[in-house]
Amino acid sequence: MSKVIAHSFFTEFDINLFKAGKHFRLYNNLGSHLVEVDGVKGTYFAVWAPSAKTVSVVGDFNDWDGRNHELYVRWDESGIWEGFIPKVGKGTKYKYKIQSHNNDIWTEKADPFARYCEQPPKTASVVWDGDYTWKDKKWMDTREQHNALDKPYSVYEVHLGSWKKKNGWEFLSYEELADDLVNYVHEMGFTHVEFMPIMEYPFDPSWGYQLTGYFAPTSRFGTPEEFKKLVDKFHEKGIGVILDWVPSHFPEDAHGLGFFDGSNLYEHPDRRRGYHPDWKSLIFNYGRNEVRAFLISNAVFWLDQFHVDGLRVDAVASMLYLDYSREDGEWEPNIYGNNENLEAMSFLREMNTEVYASFKGVQTIAEESTAFNGVSKPVDLGGLGFGMKWMMGWMHDTLEFFKKEPIFRSYDLNDITFSMTYAFTENFMLPFSHDEVVYGKKSLLYRMPGDEWQRFANLRLLFGYMFTHPGGNLLFMGGEFGQSSEWNFQESLEWHLTQYDFHSGIQGVIKDLNKVYKEQPALHQKQFSPEGFQWIEHNDQENTVLTYIRKGNEPEDDLIIACNFTPVPRENYRVGVPKTKQLKLIFNSDETKYSGSGTGKKTLRPTKKEWNGYPQSVSMTLPPLGVVIYK
Repeated sequence: MSKVIAHSFFTEFDINLFKAGKHFRLYNNLGSHLVEVDGVKGTYFAVWAPSAKTVSVVGDFNDWDGRNHELYVRWDESGIWEGFIPKVGKGTKYKYKIQSHNNDIWTEKADPFARYCEQPPKTASVVWDGDYTWKDKKWMDTREQHNALDKPYSVYEVHLGSWKKKNGWEFLSYEELADDLVNYVHEMGFTHVEFMPIMEYPFDPSWGYQLTGYFAPTSRFGTPEEFKKLVDKFHEKGIGVILDWVPSHFPEDAHGLGFFDGSNLYEHPDRRRGYHPDWKSLIFNYGRNEVRAFLISNAVFWLDQFHVDGLRVDAVASMLYLDYSREDGEWEPNIYGNNENLEAMSFLREMNTEVYASFKGVQTIAEESTAFNGVSKPVDLGGLGFGMKWMMGWMHDTLEFFKKEPIFRSYDLNDITFSMTYAFTENFMLPFSHDEVVYGKKSLLYRMPGDEWQRFANLRLLFGYMFTHPGGNLLFMGGEFGQSSEWNFQESLEWHLTQYDFHSGIQGVIKDLNKVYKEQPALHQKQFSPEGFQWIEHNDQENTVLTYIRKGNEPEDDLIIACNFTPVPRENYRVGVPKTKQLKLIFNSDETKYSGSGTGKKTLRPTKKEWNGYPQSVSMTLPPLGVVIYK
C-alpha cells in the first residue's frame, strides 16, 4: 500500500498570513487536492490540528485503518498536518483520524475544507476536483449595474428541499432546479434569488443553519458542478444569487468542527462565549486568528468559486452581543465593561472589507434584529460594513398592524408609519422571510383578517405597501401565490392552489409589482435615501389612509401612492399633489385581474384646490383594502 509522501502547498508567506489571520484563500491550500507528484497521480491532504499528536487519513482506500497513512506535521508551529497519498483519486471517501495531546483523546473528523461530502446521514468527506466552464461572463462583467444599491432588489427566498418535489417526496436536483426554478423566478420578475443554506448540513430540521461542510454544496441535490450550473442559469436570465451564510454558530456533531483535535479549536473555550443556549450549538472563537482566516476564506470561497452575488449573514445579533439569550451571571462583559462582542465586531468588519475589496458588484446583507448602530455604514466610518440590513422592526410592526380587524386600525396607524422615523438610518431590506411562516405563526395569507375576499385583498395591499416602502424587498417562497398552510420543510409548496383565481391573483400582483419596481426609477434609485420619500398625509386616522411620494433622480419620475387600510371604498378622496400635471394609474391592487373589485380611476387631473400643503390636489377613488400608484 502506498505511503504518505512529504509534500506541501504552503509557502512561508502562506504560513505567516495564516498565523496572522490574514490568509483569505485557505481553500487553495487546506483540504484535499488532486495533484500529480513526480509523475504519480494522487491526492494532497492538509488539515489544521495544532493539538494533535498524530493525524491519519482514513477512508475507503485503506479500509478506514488509521495506521497506514499518517500525515506529517509542519515544523513551523502552524499546527498544519499534510502529505501526498499516491493513487487516491476523485470520489474517494475519507476522514481525518486525530490523536490529541489532550489526554490522548481520539477524534474522527470530516475535512473542514472538503469540496464535497457524502449525502447525509453519512458523514465522510469526498475527494473532489470537478471541472466546470462558466458561461456567465456577460453577467459578471456587468454585475455592478444589476447589483448596486440604487438598483431594484426584489429577492425570492428559497429552501431548495421544499420548493417543489417530484413524485410527492423526492428532492429536485440542482439540474432540475436549473430549469424549473430559474424559469419560475424569471417569469415572476424577481431580481434576485436567496437560498437558505446550501452548505452541507447533517440535520434536515435545521433547514441548513447547522453546518458541517462549510466549503461543500450539499450533496442532497447533486454535485458542486451541478450547483454551479444552477448559479450560471440564474445569471443567464439576469438574476442575482444570494446565499445564506452562517458564521455565528455550528453543531456539536461528532464529525464536525467541535472539539476538532481534542481541544476547543474552532469554538471559544469559555462556554459563556462558546456555546449557544438557544440552538444548542457552538460559537466560533472570533479572537483566534486562524479561525478568522477560516471564516473569511469561506465567505470569499463562495464568491470566488461559485460566482455568487451576495451573502446574507445569519444571526448577526447573536454575534454582536455577549449577553445574547443569556441571563445575568451567564456572560462576562468586555474590557470596557459592556455587552458588545468586540472580537466578533472586528471579524465582521474585516470580512466585509475583504469581500468588497476583492469582488466587484457584490453585496453582504445582515440579519440583525436589534438597534445596533451602523450595521450598513462603511467600516472606515465606524460601521460594520454590510451593504444592507434586514428591517426586522418594520416586518414585526407591519404584520401586527395587518392582523388587526380594519375597524381597529385607525387607532394604530402610527404603528405602520413609525418605520419612516428610522427608515434611512441603515440600508434596509424589508423581509417577509421563512421565519414568519413557521412555528404556529400561520402563513401570510392566514395572518390577514376577514372573510376570504378580505384576506386576499389585505395580502395584495400588504405587498403593494411593501413594494412602495423605501428599501429592498424579500419574500419567502409560497407567499407570492398566497400559500394557505405554514411552511413545512418536508413538503412541497401548495402549487395546486395557483389554479384558483384568488391565488393566481396574488401571483399576478407580485409579477406586476416586480415589473413596476424595476421599471420605475422612483422606487429604487433613492430607496436608501430620505430624498427618495415624502409624506403627503400620514395622520388620516378617520379614513385609515396613507398617502406619500416616492422620488427618483428626475422629478418627472415621481410617484404618488395611496393605501386604504379599510374595506370601505373612499369616493372623492382628496390628495394634495406637488404638480399640476395629469396623473396616470400604473398599479392598482384591486384590479379585477387580481380578483379585486375594479375600483379606481385610470387618470387624475389636478385642480387648483389647496390640500395637504400643496396648491393643487386630485380627487381619488380609493379601492377597498387597496393600494394605487400614480405617475
